[in-house]
Parts: sequence; C-alpha cells; structure tokens
Amino acid sequence: MELRFEGDELTSVLNRLRRAQGQISGVVRMIEEGRDCEDVVTQLAAASRALDRAGFAIIATGLQQVLADGQDGADSGTAEQMRARLEKLFLSLA
Repeated sequence: MELRFEGDELTSVLNRLRRAQGQISGVVRMIEEGRDCEDVVTQLAAASRALDRAGFAIIATGLQQVLADGQDGADSGTAEQMRARLEKLFLSLA
C-alpha cells in the first residue's frame, strides 16, 4: 500500500515526526544530565503522543485514499483488504 501525501497532509505528518524527534533528543539529554525521573517520563510521554498522532494521521490519509479509490471504481475486494490492513495498523497504535 503506497500512500500519497500532498501539501498540508505531508507538512502535518513531518511536523509531528520532527517534534517527536526533538522530544526524544530532549529525553536522551535529560537522562544524560541525571534529571528528575518525573520530568523525563513527562517528556517521554509527550514524544510518544507525538508519534501516535503522526501514525494516526498516516492511517487517516491511507483510509481516505482507499475510500476515494473505492469510489473511483477500484475492485471492492481489494478496497476491503486495504481497509482491513489499515484497521490492523490503527489498532497497533491504539
């Protein structure tokens, strides 16, 4: 399944991933500095949420594309298989 990201979708996903990347770098730095456990876990939770949101945005884009392709006359069996795969991906993040 190949995703096609356009404009705002691409920007949004990339921004979320960059945010998570920065937060993870911050967690590493905090651990190296011996920072408070609560602060480290709070930052780690924020990074996890950013990754989850990026994953959900990717899945939502995939679902939109599958539904659009299905309306354009794509094979309903193929569309159903793609929906099932995307549902499995969604549940892996839930």
